[in-house]
Amino acid sequence: MTGAVPPDRMSSPDRMSLWGGRFEGGPAEALARLSVSVHFDWRLAPYDLLASKAHARVLHRAGLLDDDELPAMLGALDELAEQARDGRFTPRVEDEDVHTALERGLIEKLGPLGGKLRAGRSRNDQVATDLRLYLRHHARLVVAQLSALEQALIGQATQHLDTPAPGMTHLQHAQPVLFAHQLLAHVQAFARDVHRLRDWDLRASVSPLGSGALAGSSLPVDPISTAAELGFGSAASNSMDAVSDRDFVVEFLFCTALLGVHLSRLGEEVVLWNTTEFGWVTLDDAFSTGSSIMPQKKNPDIAELARGKAGRLIGHVTGQLAMLKGLPLTYDRDMQEAQEPSFDAVETLLLVLPAMAGMIATMTVHAKVLEAAAPLGFALATDVAELLVRKGVPFREAHEAVGRLVVFCTAHGRELDKVDDAELAAVSPHLTPDVRSVLDVRGAIASRRGHGGTAPERVAEQLAVLRIEVEAHRDWALATPS
Repeated sequence: MTGAVPPDRMSSPDRMSLWGGRFEGGPAEALARLSVSVHFDWRLAPYDLLASKAHARVLHRAGLLDDDELPAMLGALDELAEQARDGRFTPRVEDEDVHTALERGLIEKLGPLGGKLRAGRSRNDQVATDLRLYLRHHARLVVAQLSALEQALIGQATQHLDTPAPGMTHLQHAQPVLFAHQLLAHVQAFARDVHRLRDWDLRASVSPLGSGALAGSSLPVDPISTAAELGFGSAASNSMDAVSDRDFVVEFLFCTALLGVHLSRLGEEVVLWNTTEFGWVTLDDAFSTGSSIMPQKKNPDIAELARGKAGRLIGHVTGQLAMLKGLPLTYDRDMQEAQEPSFDAVETLLLVLPAMAGMIATMTVHAKVLEAAAPLGFALATDVAELLVRKGVPFREAHEAVGRLVVFCTAHGRELDKVDDAELAAVSPHLTPDVRSVLDVRGAIASRRGHGGTAPERVAEQLAVLRIEVEAHRDWALATPS
């Protein structure tokens, strides 16, 4: 019921329009083909039916449906929902949009009574309401899948709380860290994505239903009670803003675009880690692909597709901003273009996130390779400089002395701990033999005890906090919007 409907699955008898009374003739075929949206906005059908039931109750309270008509209306809407869900009711080629298709289905069941439901609302406030309901529901589905990826990263971090790894800047060895610390850095980014979606949901929790085309309704409908029934926190305060606002779409698409960027960054690291040159991880066969010509290949396609999909998600938010920037109040048909990017962003993430979670959860981390690589590239040079600072040497002088030591080691093909006492003294009088006391990877990692640092106790604390936070993410995903 919630997916797009291919044209060949649509039935095709008489045209029924929500707006034909003003016109003596039908639309040109070119207009009809351009105007039709039911092949993609059929995804809104369950939300349109949900809002229709709430609207029927409002009409009953207003005296516009009697005590016999309301149960007949609600029963027909429930039956229509069931038939749409299992495919017994589908849109026709002639149905312009989801609203037209569902009104046709209702009138087929109820006759003239079905036409009463249109009172007090417009497609303008209907589609704005339906799209909010759709996105609020699907934001939680996205967070549910994202929490599974967070848990996969936490699972790997738990296994590698004692695994040293090269920490990098500019993709060059910089300082040793715990591999768990690096994995949890990705969890921190994804946690911010969840926070953004939850914060977005607070602003999206405003019902436009009852705003009509733009000016509200002269009928005694009650937007506040409708909002409460549909799980919104409030009803819109300005009917013109309610039908013209697509900020909630742009903001949602920004959240998904930034989430896509974070997925892309993780994907890029997995691609690197999986290379022969790095050799840090091996991906499970179930989450890898092969080559049509090279039998030895095992490719990280999931990670690469995550990178590629990020561009798609970024494009959606850019397109929405461009579409909205010149629109006068209130509703303009341009706003129909808000729907497909929204649907695509949701469906893209619901494809990518489970694949990424499975890839991370099942990858094998080669701890010995990571530990061996951790000190390479003079990664302990900063520790030598900080030892000199603790001895009273100004950092500027310490930095220069250790920099000259690295030049010496590079010229002579040695690591820092392979320089003898005389050579240390020749490079700088500050470089006394005790500098060797800090040329130990685990000691260097353990010394980073400041808040947020990579010392084992700090990483363990971070892990404990994130476990609780990710559980809260899952709980929010499973809760009913309000």
